[in-house]
Amino acid sequence: MTAQVPSERYLQPVKRADHSQSGNPGTSPFPAENRWAEREPMDPVSAAADFRTVLIRRTVRSGQSIHYPGNIVVMGDVNPGAELVAGGNIVVMGHLRGMAHAGATGNEQAVVAAFRLTPTQLRIANHITRAPDGEGHKPDQPEVARIHGGAVIIERYPATGVRNLNG
Repeated sequence: MTAQVPSERYLQPVKRADHSQSGNPGTSPFPAENRWAEREPMDPVSAAADFRTVLIRRTVRSGQSIHYPGNIVVMGDVNPGAELVAGGNIVVMGHLRGMAHAGATGNEQAVVAAFRLTPTQLRIANHITRAPDGEGHKPDQPEVARIHGGAVIIERYPATGVRNLNG
């Protein structure tokens, strides 16, 4: 008998953060020179076309922090204790075990994708989550985290083609 594996898993909410551009310089996760005008939420395809993307071709180690106002793509692993903060999407072509914050300026359409998605903390816009206690989930294929119904969910990346991640 084979066990049914759900197509998506829900994470435990921790708290909500407010990184709005309210004019208070302490509310943005980016230095002043990297800020841009407040934008309306957009679909991931438009966001990817609108933002710049930085490509990191190495493993991000514990204690290292990468902040970028656009998309971040890591060709390597993100170790526990490492931090990625992006105004757009985050893609890790490896194992994501550190902290990832996509849509840091409030973009709820942002996604986090990785070959192995087991972060210590995952944030999308103002939603902050962590893995449930005691759950030893070991993904066997790439996964995508996104906001759905006001909660952050993680689901398998569709191997058959492009899927609407807004749905």
